[in-house]
Amino acid sequence: MNPAEFNNYQTVSTFESSDRDCLKSDKFRMEEGKAYRQFLAGVVVNIASLALGTTLGWTSPVFPKINYGVNATEPDTPFDRRPDEEELSWIGSLVALGALIAPFIAGPLADKIGRKWTLMSSTAFFALSWILLATTSNIPQTYVARLLQGFGVGFVMTVQTMYIGEISTDQYRGALGSFMQLFIVTGILYVYAIGPYVTYTNLQWICLIPPLAFAAAFFFMPETPYYYTGKNDKINAVKSLQYLRGKSADGVQEEALRIQTAVDEAMKNKGTIKDLVANKGNLKALIICAGLISFQQLSGINVVLFYSQVIFQKTGSSLEPAIATIIVGIVQVIASGCTPLVVDRLGRKIILLVSGIGMAVCHGLLGLYFFLDYMKSDIVPDIGFLPVVSLIGFVTVYCIGFGPLPWAVLGEMFPANVKSIASSIVASTCWVLGFLVTKYFSALDNAVGSHWAFWIFGLFCLAAFAFTFTVVMETKGLSLQEIQDRLNSRSSASNDS
Repeated sequence: MNPAEFNNYQTVSTFESSDRDCLKSDKFRMEEGKAYRQFLAGVVVNIASLALGTTLGWTSPVFPKINYGVNATEPDTPFDRRPDEEELSWIGSLVALGALIAPFIAGPLADKIGRKWTLMSSTAFFALSWILLATTSNIPQTYVARLLQGFGVGFVMTVQTMYIGEISTDQYRGALGSFMQLFIVTGILYVYAIGPYVTYTNLQWICLIPPLAFAAAFFFMPETPYYYTGKNDKINAVKSLQYLRGKSADGVQEEALRIQTAVDEAMKNKGTIKDLVANKGNLKALIICAGLISFQQLSGINVVLFYSQVIFQKTGSSLEPAIATIIVGIVQVIASGCTPLVVDRLGRKIILLVSGIGMAVCHGLLGLYFFLDYMKSDIVPDIGFLPVVSLIGFVTVYCIGFGPLPWAVLGEMFPANVKSIASSIVASTCWVLGFLVTKYFSALDNAVGSHWAFWIFGLFCLAAFAFTFTVVMETKGLSLQEIQDRLNSRSSASNDS
């Protein structure tokens, strides 16, 4: 960008109505800009998602180290004893507990200090947690570290959807919103692939790299134009748009006016929880987003992520558990990479429907394997491949649909005045259920057997399919204002008038 263009701002008056006619000129309408700028910002902000992914995948390679077998001669653990089942369940689930608390801090903070600096602050939680885990010699310190990781997860998942939704054009919003899942599973693969082959302590220092890389890179990215406009900082709003669109100051004036109009409309009444539930459109959006996020967690994804290596050990598959887990991680990355390519062509709803029914089938097959194993069937040795195939199939359809798309939908469903409140509620809903599923999976598994545990997850996936088919609204190709019009049953024509 030309520095002279970037700093030559006597532009506050350009937001006034007297300039609107000039914005219709061909000169402004035909300026192409640089689409890669918003993709650059989308990639950099999602390095935080990669850091988040390492915390979700961490238990898979670490649990076999700290929960070593009785015959282990040199266990790789910082503790002087094996954690019991209750302690392991807390180590696995405390991330979810921290993540359900954090959104109620992150949401208001994003409105006060901005989306950028709230996201930057997540680095402190991640960095401190990895240092605590690297230096721990006791289980309580490990609890504190995992809780801090949960705070970082909650900050990222609450505010990043807001950031992406506010920097994206209508054309690319679906693709950029899908990046979160791609980077999360890349972080999971990062720890899956490294964890089994390095010492416990070295793994923690290696996991410290992503949050530090995020802070260093994201420092140079802009705040969102919506945040600046909401703060009546019109000059910086234009600067942000110039960077993100790769256009001149004149070239972004039309979009700046649209943002100003949208923010003014949304901020006439400061958003409260009452505004969220009393307004028909907001309530419908909350039901859609909270429903999708709930079914995302009730699909059992955190069980698969946290306990992949343990699950493969339990099946007795001929494939080494660490290798099988890495394969699952690679499949997650490939599948998640497909969604940004197709989401704005196929639409959110059809992908979610395919994802829901696909997850149900895979859980059904996984449950069938464990049922046959429970019944001591002679066929079990011949179908040792089934758990691997089922889990690979599950993570594939999850990562294409119910992994990324609930968060993408969240970023585009709410007006500015209730966006932070809605994001906080939805993110906390996610992690309340994530905590319950992760904390009590072992108890459920012991009570009813692995086969029924996975069949129950499969039933929730069928419910997710039904919910998507009957309730979820397609948002493909719609502007943020058009989405609000449809949620509130307003026609575009009447809104324009």
